[in-house]
Amino acid sequence: MRASVIGSGSFGTALANVLAVNCEHVGLWGRDAALAESINTRHENATYLPGIPISPRVRATTQLAEALEGAELVVLATPSHATRQVMAQALPSLPRHVPLVTVAKGIENETLLTMTELLEDCLPEEYHPYIAVLSGPSFAKELAQRMPTVVTIAAPWDKVALRCQKALQTETFRSYTSSDVVGVQYGGALKNVIAIAAGIADGLGMGHNARAGIITRGLAEITRLAVRKGGNPLTLSGLSGMGDLVLTCTGELSRNRHVGMELGRGRSLQEILGDMKQVAEGVKTARSARDLARKVGVELPICEQVYAIAYEGKSARAAVVELMTRQPKNELV
Repeated sequence: MRASVIGSGSFGTALANVLAVNCEHVGLWGRDAALAESINTRHENATYLPGIPISPRVRATTQLAEALEGAELVVLATPSHATRQVMAQALPSLPRHVPLVTVAKGIENETLLTMTELLEDCLPEEYHPYIAVLSGPSFAKELAQRMPTVVTIAAPWDKVALRCQKALQTETFRSYTSSDVVGVQYGGALKNVIAIAAGIADGLGMGHNARAGIITRGLAEITRLAVRKGGNPLTLSGLSGMGDLVLTCTGELSRNRHVGMELGRGRSLQEILGDMKQVAEGVKTARSARDLARKVGVELPICEQVYAIAYEGKSARAAVVELMTRQPKNELV
C-alpha cells in the first residue's frame, strides 16, 4: 500500500511514521526543502521531532504531485487555517476514490466551517464520500516515539473509516471507528480553547481544583455546541472528547496549555506566538468558537473569556472572577 501525508509538521511526520509500518511507501509533503532533505537523508525531522528516527519508507518532498502519486490513502495534516489554500494546490494531483483523512483540529475563522465541511466546500462532490477525520489524545512526540496511542476515526461511510483503521493499526497505535463526524470534530477543536483556559489558571497559580473545574465545565460547553450542531453527546465522553481534553489541559507537551500559561503570567498573545515554532490551534479557534456560539445561540462562557483575554487584552484575573460570579444555575441545564 502507498499513502500520502500532506503537512510535514510534528503530527504529520509522526503519522507518516505510523503509516510506514503497514505501507511500503509514504509520501510526505511540506514547504521546507531543507526539512525534506533531512527526513530523506538522515531519517529525522530535525525541526519538529529532533532525535526521533523516521522510517526510511517515508519519502519527503516539496512537490504535491510527487507526494500524492499512487496514494491509496491521503492524510491532511496542515494547520486548519492553511487547509483551504493547500487543497486548492493539491486538487489537480489528488487521487480519487481513496480516503481523505483530516487531522487538523480547528474551525475556519471566516466561514465557521469544521475541517470536513471545509473540504466539502473546496473539493468536487466526487471526493465527499471519502472524507474522514482522525482525532483523540495524541501528542505528536509520543506518537513518533511509538508510545501507545488510541484515537477515533470518524466518517459518514463506514467503509472509509474501516480502511483508515486497517492502514493505521499497529502494536502501538489503535483506533476506534465512529460515524459522528460532527461530535468528533467539535471535541477536537474546542478542547484546544479549553486547554488555553486551563493553562491560564495554571499560569495564575490557581491550583488543581480550578483546573478540574475548567476541564469539567469545558466539556459541558463543548458538548452543548456539538449537540446543537448535530453531534452525539456520547461522543464527547470518549477519546475525541474527554480523552483529548484531559490530555491537552494537563500534558506538558500541550502547545495550547503553554499559550494559556504564558497569558496567565501576563505576556501578550503576540509575544507568546512569536516565540513558538508550531501552531497552537486554540488561538484561532477561540475566535471561531465565540462567533459560532453567538450565531447558534449557545453559551460558552469559558471560551468567551479566553477570547477576551487573548484578543481584547482582558485581565486574566478579572475573567476568572467573572466566571465564578455568574448567575448560579443547575449543573445539567
